[in-house]
Amino acid sequence: MFRHQGKSRTLKHNLRIATVLSFVAGIVNVTGFLAFKQLTTNVTGHFALFIYDVADFEFWKGTVYFLYILSFLVGSFTSSFLIEKFRENKKLNVFLLPTLIECLILISIGLVSNIITLEVPNVIICFLLFAMGLQNSFVTKISNAVVRTTHLTGLFTDLGIDISQLFFLKKQQHRDNLKSKIKLRIYIISFFFAGGLTGGFFYSTVNLKLNTLIIGALILLISLFYDDVRYKMIKTRRKYNQRKSDYIAS
Repeated sequence: MFRHQGKSRTLKHNLRIATVLSFVAGIVNVTGFLAFKQLTTNVTGHFALFIYDVADFEFWKGTVYFLYILSFLVGSFTSSFLIEKFRENKKLNVFLLPTLIECLILISIGLVSNIITLEVPNVIICFLLFAMGLQNSFVTKISNAVVRTTHLTGLFTDLGIDISQLFFLKKQQHRDNLKSKIKLRIYIISFFFAGGLTGGFFYSTVNLKLNTLIIGALILLISLFYDDVRYKMIKTRRKYNQRKSDYIAS
């Protein structure tokens, strides 16, 4: 699900990566909000607050929201830059580095919170937004802008449009394609919601606090490992079948 790109990418690949990443985003979103009372997976609300403070000539107060927005932007830039830089290396999964950086950030915040009292929450929020910028960028590139996992506003808009189109499309092929899009969007929304419930449960009920972020990182790492093992198995099977075919032909 992390390797296939372009025409080789199917609905199944997008559903798999949407399931994993939207679930992780849901965990980060709720954990960040419960810990800091700030949104940590998108910047829409931060932009509104930034404009509000600027309009009231409270420029210094609005700086923190500008930094939130900038952190998400830098995360997106970093992810895209790394992907393009290593794209020519056929042996390397170009989406590995952004994912590992995201995991490192989530794990580090969780572990550090056990050692010291986090007296600079704005810095942690910036790191979380940077991580979500990384994720949103690489999932956008890997799915050719079909999958977005860190916020739901656009998803609900697209879902409403797609459902309305079902009443007007006549050709079965077009209806099937549209149903695939609707299925994907429902998966993303559902697993974002499930991730939020999971994050809230472990943060409050189990009392893991910011260690809840480590769960999200572990899910990403397990997904990477599974994807790599599965890719190698498929590659080995293809080589075996090819050698078998060549042997029979000879």
